[in-house]
Amino acid sequence: MHRVTECKASPDYRLWLKFDDGLEGSVFLGDLLELVAFRAWRDADQFCRAAVDRRAATVVWDVGIQFDPDILYQDLLSSRAAKEFNSPGLAPEVE
Repeated sequence: MHRVTECKASPDYRLWLKFDDGLEGSVFLGDLLELVAFRAWRDADQFCRAAVDRRAATVVWDVGIQFDPDILYQDLLSSRAAKEFNSPGLAPEVE
């Protein structure tokens, strides 16, 4: 199980994360705003109240929202892989 050690949320619905193995980076969570469970986040100030629950080792919000740290870890790995693939010189050439 991966453990979140630090986090910081920004008003553009990006969540910066750091995990216990040193992996860090940002994930975009704005896509979740349309889901009823995340309605409280429509107030960006509420989204920015993200905190790390040390016991659960994940990110939580005071409105009862929390994420599985393994899902956040995989989201971060996926977003990093996409950025690396789309870096200049790594994207396939289009003819």
